[in-house]
Amino acid sequence: MDKERFEKQLAFILEVDKEKNILRQSHLSGYVRQENDAEHSWHIAMMIYLLKEYANEEFDVAKAMMMALIHDVVEIDAGDTYAYDTKALETQKEREKKAADHIFGLLPDDQKEHLMELFEEFEEGKSPEARFAHVMDNLQPILLNDSNNGADWRLHEVNKRQALNRQKSSQLGSIEIWEFAKELIERNVKKGNIKEDI
Repeated sequence: MDKERFEKQLAFILEVDKEKNILRQSHLSGYVRQENDAEHSWHIAMMIYLLKEYANEEFDVAKAMMMALIHDVVEIDAGDTYAYDTKALETQKEREKKAADHIFGLLPDDQKEHLMELFEEFEEGKSPEARFAHVMDNLQPILLNDSNNGADWRLHEVNKRQALNRQKSSQLGSIEIWEFAKELIERNVKKGNIKEDI
């Protein structure tokens, strides 16, 4: 065993445990409490496997699942950026780049480079894996919100335009899920959970 390598890996493992403390705006189904980043990442990794048949194109499922598992570890340092917070979105990339350098930098060089590449590939959203991982990242919160009768949408007074804009990149990874998302949003507009556009 390379002890120095092992210690770096353990340091990273303990650091990413902090992801369990980063609360998101979404609530678990049943609205019992806010979801944390680790739960969100696990959930979308599971969804990638289960819903892969709806992707627009073939992709490496394991690679996409790994993207899902690491895509939010940067929020340990950068914090969660709410999808509809326009001010926080302005500085998100800069905060997350700095966080990625620190957190992935804990690993041995080969693993650091691999995970940084996966993280950057996810962020760019250009590969089939990244496109489908983004679809799941978009779908998961609206599924939870719908299951909770739109409580988080109502709390933040989200309107139809905002909800659709958040989902529209999904068509790059799955036309079928994009169509489903539009129907789900429309249903919640009719229920009054999402505001009509002004």
